[in-house]
Amino acid sequence: MGFEVAVIGAIGIDTNVYLSGSEIDFSVEATFTEVVDCIGQAGGYVCQSLKRLGHEVCFIGYVGSDYFGDHIRETLSAQGIDIAFLGVDPLGTKRSVNIMYKNGERKNFYDGRGAMALKPDAEAIKKYLFGTKLAHVNIVNWSRFLLKPLREAGLVISVDIQDVTDPDDLYREDYVREADVLFFSSTNFRDPTPIISKYLRVRNDRIVICGMGKRGCALGTEHGINFFGPVELDEPVVDTNGAGDSLAAGFLSSYFLEGYTLEESILRGQIAARYCCSKKGVSSDLITKEQLDEAFAGKK
Repeated sequence: MGFEVAVIGAIGIDTNVYLSGSEIDFSVEATFTEVVDCIGQAGGYVCQSLKRLGHEVCFIGYVGSDYFGDHIRETLSAQGIDIAFLGVDPLGTKRSVNIMYKNGERKNFYDGRGAMALKPDAEAIKKYLFGTKLAHVNIVNWSRFLLKPLREAGLVISVDIQDVTDPDDLYREDYVREADVLFFSSTNFRDPTPIISKYLRVRNDRIVICGMGKRGCALGTEHGINFFGPVELDEPVVDTNGAGDSLAAGFLSSYFLEGYTLEESILRGQIAARYCCSKKGVSSDLITKEQLDEAFAGKK
């Protein structure tokens, strides 16, 4: 039947621990704080974001046969996200604990459960996605087995390789080679230019986008590399979880599904990311199409 977008990869429960001070006081046994649980991780944020932006979305991934997995299934189904290929991880639902600082930054502790051992039914998924235009892929190990089938099925392939430390990282090699659109974060370096250039040498017919947090973002194509300053909204930054995923969703929605220009799509992605940062632990309350259109009109 086909969808507008297939989101493929990681989903689980995020537990966000918001510090009341600037650091953890390890001299005491207990600290009173605010703790919030939500459906998170890269796929969890992107599929919900794209649905909020008004698109027909399916999610392909794994959750456990447990309380958290049931909650994720029920929530995505209630939102109208197709989960026909949301399989069962025998090791349980992925978990992530995020220690949240006052400025919205975080330290992340991730438990991927069975991600390294799972292997999807590539041919069945290829048939399921017949007629789908776009796939956004997270770099959980099992998703690499779907890259060639997605290519054979004619989908545009978008990949988020996240917080790169080494552009020659062998784990990310398959994803870097196959991606038509490549997202990554500048968390581990200040100037993304050399890495963007490296990825464009691998394939110059692609789009490369680097999220740079409060410094904005960078866009690389065969025509060169351009930098865009940060977008400001009235609400303060309280939580950066999901910001890069919202950048990806806003850009992909705008450029591939709604026909905006590259530059317009970057701006819309940045607005979606900045909006996400104003929400504390609520992946189901991301920016809607109407909100994005209104904010975009005010920034043009």
